[in-house]
Amino acid sequence: MAGAIIENMSTRKLCIVGGILLVFQVIAFLVGGLIAPSPTTAVPYMSVKCIDVRKNHHKTKWLMPWGPNHCKKLKDFDEAVSRQIEANDIVFAVHIPLPSKEMSPWFQFMLFIMQLDIAFKMDNDLKENAEITLDVSLAYRDNMFDDWEEIAHAIEIRKLKCTFGSPKTVESEGRHYDCDFLPFMEIGSVAHKYYLINIRLPVNDRKGINVGIGEIKDIRLVGIHQNGGFTKVWFAMKTFLTPSILLIMVWYWRRITLMTRPPVLLEKVIFALGISMTFINIPVEWFSIGFDWTWMLLFGDIRQGIFYAMLLSFWIIFCGEHMMDQNERNRLSGYWKQVGPIAVGSFCLFIFDMCERGVQLKNPFYSIWTTEVGTELAMAFIIVAGICLCLYFLFLCFMVFQVFRNISGKQSSLPAMSKARRLHYEGLIFRFKFLMLITLACAAMTVIFFIVSQVTEGHWKWGDITIQVNSAFFTGIYGMWNLYVFALMFLYAPSHKNYGDDQSNGDLGVNSGEELQLTTTITHVDGPTEVYKLARKEAQE
Repeated sequence: MAGAIIENMSTRKLCIVGGILLVFQVIAFLVGGLIAPSPTTAVPYMSVKCIDVRKNHHKTKWLMPWGPNHCKKLKDFDEAVSRQIEANDIVFAVHIPLPSKEMSPWFQFMLFIMQLDIAFKMDNDLKENAEITLDVSLAYRDNMFDDWEEIAHAIEIRKLKCTFGSPKTVESEGRHYDCDFLPFMEIGSVAHKYYLINIRLPVNDRKGINVGIGEIKDIRLVGIHQNGGFTKVWFAMKTFLTPSILLIMVWYWRRITLMTRPPVLLEKVIFALGISMTFINIPVEWFSIGFDWTWMLLFGDIRQGIFYAMLLSFWIIFCGEHMMDQNERNRLSGYWKQVGPIAVGSFCLFIFDMCERGVQLKNPFYSIWTTEVGTELAMAFIIVAGICLCLYFLFLCFMVFQVFRNISGKQSSLPAMSKARRLHYEGLIFRFKFLMLITLACAAMTVIFFIVSQVTEGHWKWGDITIQVNSAFFTGIYGMWNLYVFALMFLYAPSHKNYGDDQSNGDLGVNSGEELQLTTTITHVDGPTEVYKLARKEAQE
């Protein structure tokens, strides 16, 4: 009777905890869907063709497209021909942001893509596999009357991929090619109010520079930056979640250190998962509001990579601790075949990210996608990562199935036990299966919401209510994994509660009472819990 009461209390409290976590999960989605604006904003910019007839242009002067000190402008290239202005004396100028607006550190980053308007002409056709050479410069200032300060200057080459939908005849002259967007620039901070881009297309017939690229009419840029309102909501979530995970980590590790035995492998992995989650949560982004930290994008990628690698490793060890025999249990070396590929894959992705965003710290115009080798390498990484993700998810489902079958096999010995002891085991097995299903649900929700955010228009309208789907995805999934880590540490912390000697040595057959915590390889003061002993016996058989 006492065992039944204890298990009923455990199940009821588990349901209460699950309900509270579900409420917080719904709130996380609603914060992004109803409060936060769209995560990013795209702003189109049309370059202005300026005339610069001096030598060493970029070293002496910045050309402004508008304002009191704007440059001498050209309407089109026909005017340049009539005025005998050479291509090397034409500068495409873009001011960021648009007139009467300012940039803000709350925008966090700037990403630009380029689109070229290229017209067909019989005597100046676009060659196959043509490459365009760009002489680009970037400057900033924080006052409309200050001088421009250079941030970066580079000579970049972009491969043109264009198609022409009409026959290349005289009648088709003037029609535009359909060209792919080109990666142009990425900066990991927006520390200044105004930015200026000057683009030159140097022509050198002898060296074949910018020869056979067709007749370029205009250069358009699309700037993408994070919305300030979303940034504030995101920072607020990080600020709230950081102490929450820190407190549960301190409580969890204190419960472990009170034990008379050393921590087991699964306890260490759960604690490491909490550390990696805290590493993501710590809102160091607040400093980016006052400091020009261009490395924040790279730092964010590293933090996410560490967490995902730890999460994947945890799932492997979590399942393995219920499938492997006693000789290989509780030793990290027993999982080198499963954890090794995760470490190698994470290291490869880190090297790839350093080759992209690492180089952009010095040259924001650099892109690994601009060369044929770089594009193939990048696509190979993406394809391999996608295949590995699918295979890993299928493998995880198979392992979970194996664990369920293993646990179900152990249930065959339950009828021979006393009622109280049987209820105890049934409760533990039920809660273990419940946590396994939650793990799969979290992984599936992440994939589903990512797909939904990619195929929808970004928001849903229900009457007068607008739900920002992309924002809800970011805040909801971020909150979900925090709640997942929180629940793991709360449920897997060793129990120190005792319900008396009668229960410890009576029908329950356990050495200490267990109120809410789940148990696998988790042990109490005197040794492994009964469900762990049962799992070990089944594995050995």
